[in-house]
Amino acid sequence: MAILDEAAELVKERLGDDLEDITMERIVIGVFFTGVRLSNGTGGICYTPIKEIPEAVCCPSSAGRILNPAKIQGMSAKEALSELSSPEILKRATAIAVLNALSSTCFSQGWQERYDIKMKMDALDAVRMPEGSSVAVVGAIVPVLQRLKQRGGTWWVLEQDPRTLKGEELEHYIPPERSEEIIGRADILVITGVTLINTTLERILEAARPDAEITVMGPTASMLPEPLFERGVSVTGGVWITRPYELLDVLAAGGSGYHFLDTFADRIVIEKR
Repeated sequence: MAILDEAAELVKERLGDDLEDITMERIVIGVFFTGVRLSNGTGGICYTPIKEIPEAVCCPSSAGRILNPAKIQGMSAKEALSELSSPEILKRATAIAVLNALSSTCFSQGWQERYDIKMKMDALDAVRMPEGSSVAVVGAIVPVLQRLKQRGGTWWVLEQDPRTLKGEELEHYIPPERSEEIIGRADILVITGVTLINTTLERILEAARPDAEITVMGPTASMLPEPLFERGVSVTGGVWITRPYELLDVLAAGGSGYHFLDTFADRIVIEKR
């Protein structure tokens, strides 16, 4: 994806020679999130795409679907970034986690002045969904769906796996063959960061109306936001990992966002300045 590649190039440009000295210390591929800790003390996470992993069997054919565990510690973070274009989705998820950790490094070195960053703020609080507006939610983002059910009006949910939807949510479900049409009709788009992993985000943004209010949210979307802003996104919501050691222990034990948000990672909202 060009979005990921462009964000990686920005990281390389901004960190310069410092990037050469940053290595991988630990990686955890958890049930819900994949997390990394780098040698400079920063951490990054990415959604673990469990449903998109093909046959998981212990054999040579599946061994190459992840980075070699024996060679991860000490691997250059720059080398790990090269997996952003990997056809293997777990390698891609790991690389996104590294990208998010390096983006956090950029933020902490003063680059946050380029954006309007709100710390300890839920992205949902930045999403404006006035009555009368039509809203398309890409991905079963539970808090957004709950708010829309209370608000009423015109809204749709685009989700690859409709089994994740319940009750009234199913009445608003849009099948994949109608997704582009609905995206083009929406006043407001709220998109899960998971679309960065499954390489659907760029097509979604291309189908959006030029005047649509677009938010990309979720821990996966914690990278430098310029490539998203340049494609019409106005708000991104991610996380800033404050205690990477403890967070990776949580992921290793099968923990989800409920187990680390607001304790080992702060929610952040980034808007155009």
